[in-house]
Amino acid sequence: MPRSRTAGTPAAGGAVADLSAPPFNVAAGQEPAPDSGECYSPAEVIRLFRSQLATGFPWHRALLEAMGRWAPAEEWHRERRFKYVIGREAFDWLLLAERLCSEAEDLIPPEELERLLFQGDLPEPVEEGEFRDLLGVSKYRAYLNYHYGVVLEEALQLAAEEYVRKRHLARGFSDSEDLVEEAFRHLYTKTRADLLTEFRAEARLGKRQGLNLSDLKEFTYWLHKRRVNYWDPARVAYDTRLAILRLESLRENACSPAFPQ
Repeated sequence: MPRSRTAGTPAAGGAVADLSAPPFNVAAGQEPAPDSGECYSPAEVIRLFRSQLATGFPWHRALLEAMGRWAPAEEWHRERRFKYVIGREAFDWLLLAERLCSEAEDLIPPEELERLLFQGDLPEPVEEGEFRDLLGVSKYRAYLNYHYGVVLEEALQLAAEEYVRKRHLARGFSDSEDLVEEAFRHLYTKTRADLLTEFRAEARLGKRQGLNLSDLKEFTYWLHKRRVNYWDPARVAYDTRLAILRLESLRENACSPAFPQ
């Protein structure tokens, strides 16, 4: 979650409940109104964003308001595909921040923008309630889905790999990339290779088709949902707490927590 805002933590146990309706309309050619009930085109959102910045309005709040107005779930822009919704449920807010801020770099302090895009740090605190109101309820829930289903899932995978690798080396064995497969088996009961094959089949991705960054995020979110559905709530809650600790330690450049057997 953005580190410079006050945020509560949903009950440990994985992503929040699936949305009853996607926060964005992914059907081709349709752009639903955001939570406010108004519908804006991307050009209008960008125009309003730049207009607010030009008046001296705090840029990070203007950015969150622009995100609340944004409708497309994905788009092609300057020969690049931007996919803002992962698995129809998880909102990649930093990707949308990158897209919007690219249209207003001349109006945003470069150091603050860099900290946001690379560290997820807002320049000033934003209370959780205000953050939710600026995004809108649906996008905020989808943002939590992304945080728990992608960001924390990646931290959990790292913690599992570090634990397996440490245990392996302590027994006198040499390091090996096969330990990644063992870590995935620990979390998801199958190797990464086998899970990736299943994911490709479900996502209808060709066996030889390369995976881009959006595909990898989809894979991570898919793994998260699989893990939450497989393990009992106590195990899921423990893994969530472990992922939070590992993510915090990464941010603080501290040692990783021990991974349990």
